Amino acid sequence: MNLNTDAIKADANFPILDTIGAWVPYGRFVVNGAPTGPLAGLTFAAKDLFDVAGYPTGAGNPTWLATHQIPSKSSPIIDTLLNAGATLVGKTLTDELAYSINGDNAHYGTPLNTLAIGRVPGGSSSGSAAAVAARLCDFALGTDTGGSTRVPASYCGLWGLRTTHGLLPSAGMVPLNPSFDTPTWLAHDADTFMRVADVLLPESPTSNFRRAMLFDDVLAQADEVFHEKAEQVYAALGQNLETFRTRVTTNGTSEELDEWRLTYISASAREAWQVHGEWIEKHQPVFGAAVASRWEMARNTSQVAADAAVARQVKIRASIRDMLGTDGVAVIPSAAGVAPLLTASGAEVDNLRSRTFRITCVAGLAGLPQVSLPFNSASGLPIGISLIGPAGSDRALIKLAVALWQQL
Repeated sequence: MNLNTDAIKADANFPILDTIGAWVPYGRFVVNGAPTGPLAGLTFAAKDLFDVAGYPTGAGNPTWLATHQIPSKSSPIIDTLLNAGATLVGKTLTDELAYSINGDNAHYGTPLNTLAIGRVPGGSSSGSAAAVAARLCDFALGTDTGGSTRVPASYCGLWGLRTTHGLLPSAGMVPLNPSFDTPTWLAHDADTFMRVADVLLPESPTSNFRRAMLFDDVLAQADEVFHEKAEQVYAALGQNLETFRTRVTTNGTSEELDEWRLTYISASAREAWQVHGEWIEKHQPVFGAAVASRWEMARNTSQVAADAAVARQVKIRASIRDMLGTDGVAVIPSAAGVAPLLTASGAEVDNLRSRTFRITCVAGLAGLPQVSLPFNSASGLPIGISLIGPAGSDRALIKLAVALWQQL
């Protein structure tokens, strides 16, 4: 197990013994919330992309930590949660600059996935997912760009969410791809997940879901262990909604979904380099091998390729939103497989990553909300099944997901 021993030392001033390596070494602190409020009595951690006034933001990389000043203002999401009564218990580990969905960090280690021992927690909200799964805090802030909350939610057996793009403020949050970044949270139980939603999310403009669809081509990207549970979720929706099976792509092939994956990668990579390239060139940070290769790819993605990808995204976005309309909900897997073993080869991880991105790019390209519901496979490993809803339906979608989950 690759744990950073500095991160698990007891601290008399910190109430949590981090036995799983989820907190960054400089992130062990407490900020008390308001004495009363809808979240009073709950504790939460924040992925180390969110600014907390008076404490450093490290973004998973020591060079970032060393070259950025301690923020004087907190993320407005942090302030909202504190004002609602929740107590912040520090900063949790993220994959470097959020550029991974695996959950390992070359500098700070891999947090322990207590619900799938010997397997990664998923990233880039790795520390947040691991901390919540281990019940070291009630919920934790994460971000989701290409799947960075949906994937660890699936790997760790948690409630997770990709919010409608732009619905929640991204100020005071280290960006990766502003056109895709979404702030969000993970929780280990439905009640806590819903309580946080009631505080952070506006009322949905509509909660009148009338149609449910199962995207067969997306489901086909996932391992067989996801299929039975997805079918159960779809059938349960059919008790109250009109259901039909369909394909999200024109011809329903893996090749077409892979074009979508590559569309996301090209559009997001160029933007990531525009955001961070100057800092990388100036400070020459050391990245883990996998993250370094992605930054090299981002460096070499041309503006022409990115512009073409954005043009494709516009068409894909319109197509998906038209399918859902204002009253539709879609069922898809949250990831392509269970959490990989810590000993998985690079080729195995890359294969799973590619198939997972064919799944997660659907909501990402469309900018739509996606809720991941926690289930277990027949072998007892966590898996996530998701609902995608219309833009802005986040709060209603969560209510639907919780009601559905409680009857399964």
